[in-house]
Parts: sequence; C-alpha cells; structure tokens
Amino acid sequence: MPEADALRNFKAGIFQALAHPTRIAMAEALRHRELSAGQIVQLLELEQANASQHLSVLRAKRIVVARKKGNQVFYSLRDRALGEILDSLRGYFQRHLREVRADLAEVSRLEARTR
Repeated sequence: MPEADALRNFKAGIFQALAHPTRIAMAEALRHRELSAGQIVQLLELEQANASQHLSVLRAKRIVVARKKGNQVFYSLRDRALGEILDSLRGYFQRHLREVRADLAEVSRLEARTR
C-alpha cells in the first residue's frame, strides 16, 4: 500500500499546484508551445510579480520546465499528458454543464405545468 499512498500524494500535489485558475491558464497556454515569461505575462494579462509567483509553484511541482536564453526564461510543460488531463477535465465540465442545463429545462417545464 505505500506505493498507492505515494501515487495519491503525487496526484494531490499536482492538483494543489493547479488549484488556481491562473496556473491552469498558464498550463493551457504552454500546452502546445514554449513561451517566454514575458509572453505569458502579456497573453494572460498578468503583473510580472504575480506571474513569477505562479510559475514558481508550477516549477516546484515539476509541472513546467524553464530554459534560459540570454536574459529571457522560456517555459514549457514538462509532460504533454498534463494537457490531455486538462482536455479530459474540459470534457467533464461540458458534460456536467449539459446535465445542469437539462435539469434546469426540466424544472422550467414542471413550473410551466403548475401555472
């Protein structure tokens, strides 16, 4: 069981690192290409200090890797699997949203009958 616990702890750490919408946006932005810190700041309309803090969390959890070139730092996702996980969560959200909309439509139909 210690291996199963280690895996759960690893997963929890990844979810903790992604537990902020800005960090998810960063991971999504890095899904297909490497970006400089400045590009990330501009793309996501962030303050430099704020972006640095979030990138630090992502680096600490080994979600992104950094590469220095001159005075710029470029970031990319460490593993493409994370992009696939984010896609899966998008699908999960869309299915959830369809269910909620269907439930709301049903409530509206029932309310219309009782009027």
